[in-house]
Amino acid sequence: MDMRNSKPVYSQIPPQELLPRERAKRCGIAALTDRELFALLLGSGNRQCGVLDLALRLQRHCDKTFDFSDIEKLQSISGIGMAKAALIAAAFELARRYLYPPKKIVSSPKDVVPFLIHYGDRAQETFLSVLLNGANEIIRIRPVTTGLLNRTLIHPREVFADAVRLRANAVIAAHNHPSGRLTPSEDDKKITEALRKAGDLLGIKILDHIVFNGRDYFSFLEHGLIE
Repeated sequence: MDMRNSKPVYSQIPPQELLPRERAKRCGIAALTDRELFALLLGSGNRQCGVLDLALRLQRHCDKTFDFSDIEKLQSISGIGMAKAALIAAAFELARRYLYPPKKIVSSPKDVVPFLIHYGDRAQETFLSVLLNGANEIIRIRPVTTGLLNRTLIHPREVFADAVRLRANAVIAAHNHPSGRLTPSEDDKKITEALRKAGDLLGIKILDHIVFNGRDYFSFLEHGLIE
């Protein structure tokens, strides 16, 4: 094949298929329509259907069923195969985990652990704040910091910033131990006490501090290390 006369691959891509990426760069991701956001997730269309048309099919499916997690149902949309269906389901599952946990009523540490356990495989320690409303429902789970945890890294203002903004009634502190050990360190205990004191001043109670790995957990409350 004579490559001298061949056109670059990118010249074959219709301009409208590049538009969502260009608009995201120029205007910010929040400016995009739902259809354009779906197009970014899909990445490309196929021979029968451009990416924006495929995105419209996906948008209509999700508007109708409001189900983003069933990979088989996503695959039932013409033009969406296993890879794209899994990507879409993964994107929405990550959004759910990070931003919108279910309004689960927490009556014991075991109630909150299932919403933390996916952080158990992190190579670094991740400190999280679990925000609860007056009915002890989870309203937000927020990563506060990542790295070796000590008193200088975990500042109360970072832990309580969202709690104040979202008018949380209480906070559960939590972090993973990449080593797998669940025994809290002395720094873990000092961090907990500092947060408890700050919470008392703000009127936002620290209910517990949970240390966890990918399989099990240690609760300060259950072991009498916090009142």
